[in-house]
Amino acid sequence: MGKSTNFSGQPIFNQLIKFIDKSEIRKIAKQHKAERYVKKFSTYNHVIVMLFVALEGFHSIREAVLGLLANSHKLSHLGLSYLVRRSTFSEANQRRSSKVFGDIYMSVYRNHVSDLADSRLSDADLRRLYIMDSTTISLFKDILKGVGRNPKEGRKKGGIKAHTIIKASENVPCLIRFSEAVRHDHQFLKEVFILVAGSIITFDKGYVDYAQYEAFTKSLIWYVTRLKDNAIYQARKEFDIPDDAHSGVLKDEEIILYYGEKKKEEHRSRRIAYWDSENERLFEFITNNFEFSAEKIALIYKKRWQIELLFKQLKQNFPLKYFLGDNENAIEIQIWTAMLANLLITLVRSRVKRNWAFSNLVSIIRQQLMNYINIYFFLEDPEGSWREIIKENKIKYQNSLFPELEGAYF
Repeated sequence: MGKSTNFSGQPIFNQLIKFIDKSEIRKIAKQHKAERYVKKFSTYNHVIVMLFVALEGFHSIREAVLGLLANSHKLSHLGLSYLVRRSTFSEANQRRSSKVFGDIYMSVYRNHVSDLADSRLSDADLRRLYIMDSTTISLFKDILKGVGRNPKEGRKKGGIKAHTIIKASENVPCLIRFSEAVRHDHQFLKEVFILVAGSIITFDKGYVDYAQYEAFTKSLIWYVTRLKDNAIYQARKEFDIPDDAHSGVLKDEEIILYYGEKKKEEHRSRRIAYWDSENERLFEFITNNFEFSAEKIALIYKKRWQIELLFKQLKQNFPLKYFLGDNENAIEIQIWTAMLANLLITLVRSRVKRNWAFSNLVSIIRQQLMNYINIYFFLEDPEGSWREIIKENKIKYQNSLFPELEGAYF
């Protein structure tokens, strides 16, 4: 390989995990006492093996161990000096707390958040916008209570719900909480108070909780959501619609929403009726911000679709259909690992100027995960890398007695 820039002394997998600070893992493991009674399969080893499972797309512990065996001569690059047994792997997924993996994800996120910011987002208001939603992952066993009625035939599947907040300028989760699928979304609203005053958050009408909306107002956190069809409110004051306003703005008014016991509690809000001509649909937005234009409110809510695309990206590239354990802790570990794998690839993508579709990036990394390729040089100019290899090969054989071997390297 010599001095070639197209190859690396480390597999692609090793280039990915360089974003993870080993000392942070040791610190987090110590906080959670994750190494208690552990002889060989340390927290670091566990994280690396789980990432190997997520990136390779393995469906079982047996597949994972065989995959490691097939690459046993390269594992030293990953800091693995011990090849885990299936029983030890299974026990670790059950015993080592999933909170360890959650903290490791957040550590990587915090250490590299500056690389995630989208410089193309010029609107200062949208730079402080957060988006909240949840996605449900079905389980084949009733480990966690699923949502909906019990079927007439067969057993009801379980389900786990991942409540997620992303920052619009970063497009990766900055907060994740798990619950049973049956748990109502609005209970997650209390987590929003990690945001600083002046932050903006948007979510769908499944998160309706007027008491929390009032708490947002007192904390100077601005929300944008949709009005529920059965909401009880009273119109107070109608605002004039500017002449230069978008034609879709039909009404802009101040309302009072009633909630609590006997509907005696009040929350002051703003209602905007907006006609979406593209989809031929009427939207009724509510917000506690009275300064933004009606168009800005509609744009903020439209940005909510960004988190739906993230969920689609995760489920397409890291499909969580097969789990390595049949207990809640093992399932949460696997979800956290998929989130971490998604974050690592997003960080690689942020360092490459060439515009890559995320699914293509995942496909390349998955196919070449344990090969010695400089992922950054290759992604910047795949064709250029090939031309450089041809050039290097010609130089290598220019004084050869057997010039016909020039292409034999391939």
